[in-house]
Amino acid sequence: MTELDYIVPSQTAEPGRFLQQMLVIRKFEQQVEERYRDGEIPGFVHLAIGQEAVAVGACAALSPRDVITSTHRSHAHALAKGSSARAVMAELYGKLEGCSRGRGGSMHLYDVERGNLGSSAVVGGALGIATGAALAFSMRSEPRVALAFFGDGATASGLFHESMNMAQLWRLPAVFLCENNRWAESTPLAQHSPISDLTQRAQAFGMTSLEVDGQDVEAVYRATAEALAHARSGAGPVFLLAETYRLAPHNVGDQQEYRDKAEYELTRATEDPIEKLRERLALPDERFAELEREAELVVADAVEFARRGTDPDPATLLEDVYAD
Repeated sequence: MTELDYIVPSQTAEPGRFLQQMLVIRKFEQQVEERYRDGEIPGFVHLAIGQEAVAVGACAALSPRDVITSTHRSHAHALAKGSSARAVMAELYGKLEGCSRGRGGSMHLYDVERGNLGSSAVVGGALGIATGAALAFSMRSEPRVALAFFGDGATASGLFHESMNMAQLWRLPAVFLCENNRWAESTPLAQHSPISDLTQRAQAFGMTSLEVDGQDVEAVYRATAEALAHARSGAGPVFLLAETYRLAPHNVGDQQEYRDKAEYELTRATEDPIEKLRERLALPDERFAELEREAELVVADAVEFARRGTDPDPATLLEDVYAD
């Protein structure tokens, strides 16, 4: 298994393939945390540990020409959409070899060549980009779909409602995929949303909605495929709610004092999407350990690649800046 094999989206519902990709993402995130704590990675780091099934299942259902936008918790989305572990790790290290030439870092990953139109540190900030891309596809009569990843906290933002309204009004080929991990950074859903069923957000605009268990990668694949088919057919956008769990702090360094420790440990023990799929596959311990070692090799290679990377020339600071 080569690194390239790991980074290409599955395009099939093969459970073994899903497990390999989720393991690479998990090992990638764990290594990022270690390197960040050691001072090798600058800025802030937000991990998607526990939410890998959403990224892998959703991106596997996309066609090669479909696009995504992402959030501050973006590593899993970028890797699942096809960016190499080397390119993403180099980006976190701020190297020219990174997928955004070292200019984006952890929270602003772009890889347009692979259909990643970018992540945003602003909550819900990339929703308008996905809606704009969907509008372009519609105007050009292209059979492409824009899928926007965002969290439950973003459903309270103005841009979310504007994007949903415009997409439904113009029947755009868009999928709004909400990763409801139940924590808008440190605020439980009951304290930041007047409703507990977030599919009601879609009802306000007359938009089709679907709901899926975000810890079941195969279910995510099927639900996303259904949503994409609906949007691609010209029937309008879809709001896809993935109920998932954040099995890590909001960011590296967050002490999670707002979260009940017993609940957190129970959730970690019972809601790991990797363990759930491993159990369904009845994978022997020896085979699982082998897959883990393969994933670790991919990530170790990415770290060494990033360490050997090229620091950007300060003279190029204003390149790629389109407004001031």
